[in-house]
Amino acid sequence: MKTITSLILFFCIAAATQAQEDRPRARDIGLAVGIFPTGPMNAITDVDGVRVGHSTIIEGDDIRTGVTAIIPGPGNLYTHPIPAWIHVGNGYGKAIGETQVREFGEIETPILLTCTLCVWSAADALKEWTYEQPGMGEHTVNPVVGETNDSRVNNMWANPVQREHVFDALASASNGPVEEGSVGAGTGTQAFAWKGGIGTSSRVLPESQGGYTVGVLVQTNYGGVLTMNGAPVGRELRQYSYMRDLEANGREENQEDGSIMMVVATNAPLNARSLDRIAMRAMMGLARTGSFASNGSGDYVIAFSTDPAVRRPRESDSPVSTPSLVNASMSPLFAAAAEATEEAIYNAILKATTVTSTRGTLEAIPVEDVERVLKKYNVLYWDESISPGNARN
Repeated sequence: MKTITSLILFFCIAAATQAQEDRPRARDIGLAVGIFPTGPMNAITDVDGVRVGHSTIIEGDDIRTGVTAIIPGPGNLYTHPIPAWIHVGNGYGKAIGETQVREFGEIETPILLTCTLCVWSAADALKEWTYEQPGMGEHTVNPVVGETNDSRVNNMWANPVQREHVFDALASASNGPVEEGSVGAGTGTQAFAWKGGIGTSSRVLPESQGGYTVGVLVQTNYGGVLTMNGAPVGRELRQYSYMRDLEANGREENQEDGSIMMVVATNAPLNARSLDRIAMRAMMGLARTGSFASNGSGDYVIAFSTDPAVRRPRESDSPVSTPSLVNASMSPLFAAAAEATEEAIYNAILKATTVTSTRGTLEAIPVEDVERVLKKYNVLYWDESISPGNARN
């Protein structure tokens, strides 16, 4: 019986993966965000040293969740931590490790994303994984774990995330293309009352502005009034926050609450203070999609720099000097972070597939209807029609 159940779960996950591969990313339908070009993969893994892995958990009739792991750099992160910051846009969440990151300005473990009531089991497993790495002794360690509430389709009270799921996500982490949609920590999440999930995007600055790369990965689970490149998609498709109060036949359920985790990586040499500033701009990208960071939304941004020159040893007998861009050089990075966050969210929504359990169903957004709205408002293929693009040729 156990073998049969395992086979059924395997085929369910395989079918979901194929369905996600058949759904488009934003640029596949002409939805180009901002002015800066993307990296080769248009993913957070375009930033040197960043690896991403998933563990998708689909079990029985009410477990629809998972783990997404982001490894921010090579080597031992404890002995040579990475400059980082966690910005809290709205603090209704259970982020683990936040206070030490904000105190020291460094992260010393990979970053995990999972479901709300799974953060403690995930953190415990990440602690174990960290102690198994070469060079570790008997030290305290600060695991960094973020979450969103996927209980619309997932029984998170059943403690579905176990040690093996965390280890699988970390073991599968690679620097290649990132799987998006209803996968890993995005398996059971929503966005604007449609299915949400994992999304990613990147931007590359021109050489005149340093040539740096900024990559973003998101776990969407929030609400608002979905807007894409300024087009009122949520209103046109009649699914938006407070519709129940504004329209006679409006939907009744709460569509404004939820959460989002945003992870921002860059190879620009930045200290923790500058990473705090760039993290704030991810919130601006979030706002462009129609979020207003509701009372019940946990909106967190974890930002870090992968430049090897800014990593300091945990202990040193003498002062350690590290480079950092001056404030006047930050603005292009701000723009890149906002653009990549906005597009990562669109990718999460468009790639996500319908997920059903005995707790409910989250329907994938109808791509054809989205395209119809975007065409109506003339917001597609801006990269081909206006500068920078073909318009200046």
